[in-house]
Amino acid sequence: MSNTKTVTIVEDILGANDSLAAQNRERLDAAGVLGMNIMASPGAGKTSVILRTIADLQDELQLGVVEGDTAAVTIDADKVIGAGMPAVQINTGGQCHLDAVMLAKALPALPLEEIDLLIVENVGNLICPAAFNLGTHFNVVIASVPEGDDKPYKYPNIYRGIDALVLNKTDLLPYIDFDMAYFRQGIEVLNPDVTFFPLSCKTGEGVAEWTHWLRERVRAFPQDV
Repeated sequence: MSNTKTVTIVEDILGANDSLAAQNRERLDAAGVLGMNIMASPGAGKTSVILRTIADLQDELQLGVVEGDTAAVTIDADKVIGAGMPAVQINTGGQCHLDAVMLAKALPALPLEEIDLLIVENVGNLICPAAFNLGTHFNVVIASVPEGDDKPYKYPNIYRGIDALVLNKTDLLPYIDFDMAYFRQGIEVLNPDVTFFPLSCKTGEGVAEWTHWLRERVRAFPQDV
């Protein structure tokens, strides 16, 4: 009996979240903003990738960023603002993920009418963020070489519903035991259509391919979403 109640409660929570996520999507669509949800484990380099993306696209596109964090700090949002793009920080109050309610509260703080691409940096976690739809148009996971090549096998759910996978810190491949073929096999079994971008924010290798993909998605929006 207790199990039935638990399942019902979880379904109610996710159902309510999905309903508000649909409203978030409508708001982004109405403003002509393409939304991207970035997920990763702590230390994978989400903010570094975002800052590198801003640097490559700032002459062509206006970006906005929503930063999710478990603590009341604005370190990452301040970095984005320092790079010349609008940003808002969400303090989850200890929760391990962002949800549609949090994003709905953050959107009015951004000049959506001026933004082409909205980047949502989710909380560093490879489990909880996969369960909560935010209303963005596509999902990206950032992995990194130091994390190891076994993450797709240990945390499969986070990789199933994503459109692109960024493997960051490839400049460390000569120094770390990382089997690229094993890693990619684990991803492709879960998500054979995922677009893969190995890159290094430090050296810039592979960044152009990543930002070109984003540029093309913005240009195709909303027809190809």
